[in-house]
Amino acid sequence: MNATDIATATPTPVPHRPTVALALGAGGAKGLAHIGVIEEIEAQGFQIVAIAGASMGALIGGIHAAGKLDVYRDWVCALAKLDVLRLVDWTFTGGGLIKGEKIIETMRGLIGDVQIEELPLAFTAVATDLERGREVWLSRGGLFDAIRASIAIPTVFRPHLIDGRRLVDGALLNPVPVTPLIRETADYLIAVSVDGPAVTVTPPEPPIQPAAAENGYRRRIGEFIGRMIPRGEIRPREPGTFELLAQSMDLMQANLSRLRLAAYAPDLLIQLPHNMALAYEFYRARELIELGRVQARAALANWPRAGTPQREA
Repeated sequence: MNATDIATATPTPVPHRPTVALALGAGGAKGLAHIGVIEEIEAQGFQIVAIAGASMGALIGGIHAAGKLDVYRDWVCALAKLDVLRLVDWTFTGGGLIKGEKIIETMRGLIGDVQIEELPLAFTAVATDLERGREVWLSRGGLFDAIRASIAIPTVFRPHLIDGRRLVDGALLNPVPVTPLIRETADYLIAVSVDGPAVTVTPPEPPIQPAAAENGYRRRIGEFIGRMIPRGEIRPREPGTFELLAQSMDLMQANLSRLRLAAYAPDLLIQLPHNMALAYEFYRARELIELGRVQARAALANWPRAGTPQREA
């Protein structure tokens, strides 16, 4: 090939990557599954160009928009139960049991704070103006200010003030925020909810039986202890305060999500089981991320419109 041929050669066209506007729902630690969903969507050749999130969905979506999802994933996967407790700054004033400052400052140090309008893709954190009873879309200003407002679960976290507005968890009014993305120029609008049908928990494998002599010795000890302890009715464990609050919030959000998604249906809804984790089980990050990946893979595989964009660009 001579110089003329090189000059006139037609460049190889770059294949079009279908674009996605992604709505990420609330759900506490269950929202860690969003990481696996995002990674699977991108692994299958889609390009995420806009994200809206409520509560934990705002945290994961904002970190991804900042290009630091891998940094956060590695950090959260290394957390143990005690590490989670160290991030809690208890308080008994200001309308919440937890200040939330330690968590946000940890995120700022890990990820770095930026202005939302400077992010490489469109991002909206959804919060609730408690005094005016209105949904608030935060798409400008400090990234972690917006996230802090969106994760402010009433009575758990203190409300967050932005421009004189007292803001709390966006999931109170919009648990899976599809509406901020309706006008985005993307081929598809995909929503991710952690309020899906419950799954049956697989019981653990029975432990290996010890040797016969040892087994007999333990049995005799067990019988002795059993005689010492008065027999009574075995009662199921009652949920604690946080667990009861989380279950109540989950129930409210699940019903509200169904109503909102019926009115503003996404092109694809990826649902994860609502009983896959408790709201504070961040130490199960690796397991929850993988569950999100598997669920996203199955949803995309069964999606008949995945090959041909349906939304107008």
